[in-house]
Amino acid sequence: MKIERREIIRRLKAEIDQGRPILGAGCSAGLIAKCAEAGEADVIIVYSTGKTRLMGVPTTMITGVSNPITLEMVDQLDNVVKDTPLIAGIEANDIHCLDLETSLKRFVDKGFSGVINFPTVGLRENMFGGDDMLERKLTESLAAGYGQEHWGWSREVEMIRILRSWDIFTMVYVLTEADAKDMVEAGADAVCVHFGPTAGGLAGYDSEGASLDGMLAKAQGIMDAARAINPDVICLIHGGPFSDPESLKVVYEKTDFEGFVAASAIERIPVEKAVVDVCQGFKNLSLGKGK
Repeated sequence: MKIERREIIRRLKAEIDQGRPILGAGCSAGLIAKCAEAGEADVIIVYSTGKTRLMGVPTTMITGVSNPITLEMVDQLDNVVKDTPLIAGIEANDIHCLDLETSLKRFVDKGFSGVINFPTVGLRENMFGGDDMLERKLTESLAAGYGQEHWGWSREVEMIRILRSWDIFTMVYVLTEADAKDMVEAGADAVCVHFGPTAGGLAGYDSEGASLDGMLAKAQGIMDAARAINPDVICLIHGGPFSDPESLKVVYEKTDFEGFVAASAIERIPVEKAVVDVCQGFKNLSLGKGK
């Protein structure tokens, strides 16, 4: 069921006004999405990368093309989700559908209520590209070869600009103040500061060595930059060492963030723990008389 942008924003703002944090739940299977809705997730985000989480391995891009995988997943989720917006993770830089509006229309027509820029080139560029952002510059230079005006990060920004003109709800992953400014100026409704891959559980990434206070200070700066352009933008956080409700408390104690986007923290880590615990529970039972 498609839910209009203004209604999504109204619901999210109502949660914030009541002092309740926003929760975006990454869900790649009907069962996970059904449970997330029962647990009062505010939006359900559909990522192609969720397939690898369900395989029991670290979050990576599954073999294949991202956008068709995401489009194939929506029917299973929409079948069991009753009244929670489904947000599509869209790869703007899809070489299999070079016309961006045509690419986006597939997701709108399929019934998604909103969009987030994922997979995003921003993650790799900011984590591995260096301060000079050389990788971003090289990626942008491919635009002419694809016959496009924008490629790389600028194409993701253009995606958000188009969707805003269509009055579609948009969330965006950002890693720097400059990226946040780009996306808010393009009309993004919610900005999510990405701390990198999620730690924890049986297949999580190693986040040891990072200064938590330093991470939070940087994230606050990114959020402040976004709000300087649009004071009403919704500000969320994702990834890194934040993998469960307990680890997230410090974010709300030390920053002004309004919510959390969970992927591994919803559909991988809790499942790992629940299955291990119930299996151990069954094994800890004693057999009956005479055994």
